[in-house]
Amino acid sequence: MTGASYDEAPRSRRGVPVRGGRAPQHSSYDQMVRIVFLVLGFILLFVVGRLIYLQVVDAKYLSARAAAQRTNEITIHAKRGTIYDRNGNVLATSEDCKTIYCNPQEVNDPAEAASVLADELGGEDTDYVDKLMGDNSFTYIKRQVDEDVAKSVQKKLDKKKIRGVYYLNDVKRVYPYGATGGQVLGIVGTDGNGLSGLELYYNDVLEGTDGKMMVETGSGGTPIAGGNSQVVKKAKNGKDIVISLDIDVQKIAEDTIVQGVKDYKADSGSVMVTDPKSGEIIAACSTPLFNITDTSQIKEGALNLKPVSSSYEPGSIFKVLTAAIGIDNGLVTPSSTFSVPGKVRVGDDLVGDDDGRTATMNMSLREILRRSSNAGMALVAQDVIGEEKFANGVAKFKIGTKTGIDYPGEVKGIVKQLNQYDGASLGSMSFGQSLAIPLDQMVKAIGSIANDGKIVTPHFLVSRGGKKVAWKSEGRAVSKKTADEVTDMMRTVVKDGTAQAAQVKGYDVAGKTGTGEQADDSGKYVAFKYVSSLIGFANASDPKVLVYVGLNGTPYLATSSAAPLFSTIMSEALSDMGVTPDAG
Repeated sequence: MTGASYDEAPRSRRGVPVRGGRAPQHSSYDQMVRIVFLVLGFILLFVVGRLIYLQVVDAKYLSARAAAQRTNEITIHAKRGTIYDRNGNVLATSEDCKTIYCNPQEVNDPAEAASVLADELGGEDTDYVDKLMGDNSFTYIKRQVDEDVAKSVQKKLDKKKIRGVYYLNDVKRVYPYGATGGQVLGIVGTDGNGLSGLELYYNDVLEGTDGKMMVETGSGGTPIAGGNSQVVKKAKNGKDIVISLDIDVQKIAEDTIVQGVKDYKADSGSVMVTDPKSGEIIAACSTPLFNITDTSQIKEGALNLKPVSSSYEPGSIFKVLTAAIGIDNGLVTPSSTFSVPGKVRVGDDLVGDDDGRTATMNMSLREILRRSSNAGMALVAQDVIGEEKFANGVAKFKIGTKTGIDYPGEVKGIVKQLNQYDGASLGSMSFGQSLAIPLDQMVKAIGSIANDGKIVTPHFLVSRGGKKVAWKSEGRAVSKKTADEVTDMMRTVVKDGTAQAAQVKGYDVAGKTGTGEQADDSGKYVAFKYVSSLIGFANASDPKVLVYVGLNGTPYLATSSAAPLFSTIMSEALSDMGVTPDAG
């Protein structure tokens, strides 16, 4: 018995069933332990897998994302190309400068720093204190500061052991001739892009390609002044251009027209000077002008060049084209004579001359041009030339078509086509009424008379990136014979006619005055409000300079207003262009 009892106890402890008894059940505790360990195993496996994915598979993405959150990309502006005049004078260029900024969190003495900045940059201490004491980590103090000034600022701040002020490389546009030519050159914005004038028209040539820099930023994405930075793309500077302006002639043109507007009580005035054989524009401007070195105040219309962007009735300067059309069609000659009554019917109106003549006179075509007879030119157009030949001739002179000038904002003008003519169109257009055009079209058309009948585009660009630009001829408006005969009649106008005040001593000038009426908003002509103009070229036998001068809204006729202004500008241009005197 004793032995049996000894054997059963061990079997029972090992879980061996006792004969005649029930097998014991697994405890719920054991099951829970197994489940917990299983869940923990899965969790551990997931965490390890995720760590492997993040540290190996997704490491580059996360690193780039983290870097993006603490860096920011800023633009490094390319240096714009330089603009030169025809003689190599620098008109506009870009210079290295500094933009001064600060991290207000680092500025240890805002009051003393403000005092230094005011002394060096101008203004009052109070202009800078708020910038130096802000809650952010980046504040501009002043942009586009001359490098020598920035160095002086840095030296004084360092001497006073003031921290937190930093300097960024920058570029700015400078103008060695000050305000002169600013309207033609145009404005460049703070972002380095052209906003008007040639800076806008040739922006793609001048601007270059901006670079990029990565800078360290704070939590809000604001650059940290003094933080790490790295250039990731270098800026590529723009190309230089040479334009046809002569800065000395430009200066005379601007000064003369500004004074002329005052003297002759005009609303505005315009000038364009060209080489009629090449089309190169030697000077151009219109009032009001503006100071390109200080663009804080610009009057309305100052950014526009009116001979390009505004349309006016050309007035009697258009008679040159009517005469040329008649001669080129073999219908008249300079000596052809007509019996011109005091008034000629044009549509429903009777047209007379400015001198108030009432008696009928025999006039040659030369005399009609010399006297600037409206009645005479209307008679020639209506009785001899006719609508079809006149309309075709106007089209050959490219009147009513954009010139293609390389300046922004050119308008087409309003010129009736042949199928739009009414009973008054031919007669009124023959002496420069019933059409409105930008006066660069007249510069182009009269330029063809000076250029043996060949048409060229008025333009500014001579070369870009060191390569000369070719401007092709646009064909012929009239024959050389016609051009020569019209030129000779224009000589008479200056020697003995309405343009005598346009003479330049020692030079052979051919020209024509124009006094166009101006209409109000209702379309009615306003008494004693004219577009008084004069266009001409010299020397007449071999023209090197063409000048157009116009006064808009003046009570003065061209013979006593535009003509003397023309003489002043032409005299300077002939001298500056080295044209030898030729009294004819």
